[in-house]
Amino acid sequence: MAFALVHNSTVNGGSMKKRWFPLLIMALVPMVMFVSCKDDDSSSPEETTYETLTMYMEANNMDLSDITSDWIIAASAIVDNLDDYYIMDIRAEADYLAGHVPGAVNSTFGGILDDAAANTAGLPIIVVCYTGQSAGHAVVALRLSGYPDARVLKFGMSSWHSDFDRWSSNTADIATDHSNWTMDAVTATTDFDYPTLSSSSNDGATILAERVDAMLDGGFKGVSGSDVLETPANYFINNYWAQTDVDQYGHIVGAYRIKEDLTLDAAGFLHLDPNETVVTYCWTGQTSSVVTAYLTVLGYDATSLKFGVNSLIYNTLEGHQWTGSADYEYETG
Repeated sequence: MAFALVHNSTVNGGSMKKRWFPLLIMALVPMVMFVSCKDDDSSSPEETTYETLTMYMEANNMDLSDITSDWIIAASAIVDNLDDYYIMDIRAEADYLAGHVPGAVNSTFGGILDDAAANTAGLPIIVVCYTGQSAGHAVVALRLSGYPDARVLKFGMSSWHSDFDRWSSNTADIATDHSNWTMDAVTATTDFDYPTLSSSSNDGATILAERVDAMLDGGFKGVSGSDVLETPANYFINNYWAQTDVDQYGHIVGAYRIKEDLTLDAAGFLHLDPNETVVTYCWTGQTSSVVTAYLTVLGYDATSLKFGVNSLIYNTLEGHQWTGSADYEYETG
C-alpha cells in the first residue's frame, strides 16, 4: 500500500512531500523499535532465588536476630512446670527409653516438623538432644516453619541428669599455648557474593520450606574443635563473639568476627564466603548450631564447632562453661 501511494501522488505540487512521507515513516519504525528494545534491556533484572527467599524471611520476622531471640531455656526453668511445655526428645529411641524428661515425646531430627503437628494444645515446644547442640538445628527448622517460640533445652539431657552426661568428657584446653590460637586482631571483613540457590518456585514461602527440608535432610553439621584448630586454613572461620570477648580470650588464627553484621537488611551476609566451609564457633556450640542451621537454609556450606571453646580453652573461661548436671528425676520406657 505504501508504494502504491507514492506512485499515485505525483499529480500536484505536493507530490514530493507526499512521496517521501511514507518512506520517512518506514525509516522511523526500526528506530522506534530499537529504542523500545533498548529500554526493555535496561529494566531491573529478575530477582534471584536467594533474594526472593531473604526478602520473604525479612518481611515475616525471620531474620537471624529473631531466630536467636529467647531460643534456649535451662532445665531449672521448666522442672516445676513441665505441663506448660510440649517437650520433644530427638535422641535415639534406645536412649529415650533409658531415660527422658517426664512427659517428653520421642521424635527424630528429620521428623521434627511432622511430629510437632501432634502438639494440638499449641504449647511452647522445647527440643531435647544429648548436649543442646543438634537441638539448635531442629529449633531453627521449627521457628522457620510456624513455631516461633520453640526453644532448646540448654546443655540437653546432659543437664537433666548425670546418667546422660556427654558434656564433661568434651571439655578441654587444647588451644592453650597452641600456635593457632592468637591474641592478634581478627581478620578484616570483605565482601563476597551471595549463595546461588535453585528452586522450581518463585514463591518465598515455598522456597523457604524447600530450604528447611534440605537442612533437615542434611542432618546436624558439626566439626571438632581440634580439627579446626589444627587446620584453620580449611575453613572460613566465623567467630561469633563480641569484640570484648575476643580482646579478653583471643581467637583461632584466621578467624573473622562476624556477629552484629549478620542481618538481612544490612547485607551483612556478604561477609561470608559461599565457596568455603563456614565454621561458626561460640562458647558452647549451642548458639553456633543455631547460626549454622540458619546459614545452611540460606545456602551456605556451614558447620558448627562442637562444644564451642569449652573444648578449646575450658579452664581459661570465666563464664559460659559447662558446670554439671542437675540430677532431676526422669522417666524410663
